[in-house]
Amino acid sequence: MPQDEEGRLRPTGWRVPAVLAVAGGLVGVLVTNALPGLPPLPWSAIPTLLLLALAEFLTAGRTRRRIRREPGTEPMQPLSAARLVALAKASALFAALAMGFFAGMALSVSDTLVLPMHWSVFLTALGTALSAGLLLASALYLEFACRVPEDDHGDDPPGAA
Repeated sequence: MPQDEEGRLRPTGWRVPAVLAVAGGLVGVLVTNALPGLPPLPWSAIPTLLLLALAEFLTAGRTRRRIRREPGTEPMQPLSAARLVALAKASALFAALAMGFFAGMALSVSDTLVLPMHWSVFLTALGTALSAGLLLASALYLEFACRVPEDDHGDDPPGAA
């Protein structure tokens, strides 16, 4: 994982997910065009990705409140926050790749939508790509929620306890 000069993890930028989405899109188009026929896509990926996105979104909201030590919440253990950051980074990379792949599949069959099978594949691939996009957004929000707020007290020197 990328680290800055102080050895801390850097937040996920827009470049890596964008590159993964484009690469996934190219692979999706190539795979769809290389197959002699279209295999039926399982629609179950759509609710699965939506549930994962919802879980990460709710976890992000709760985590943000705990890290900021809002009243009524207990402080978060650093190891728990580190695990959530790892989950967020992994989810963001997977979601970007899946979003690109299924968007590429939908794009590949979009010119032949007169066939019922192609409509089914198109709608399922498009729904899966949109669900993966929501998972990507939730994962980035979870990663953002794990950030520790800057200390507003500028009087203490670094390293002072």
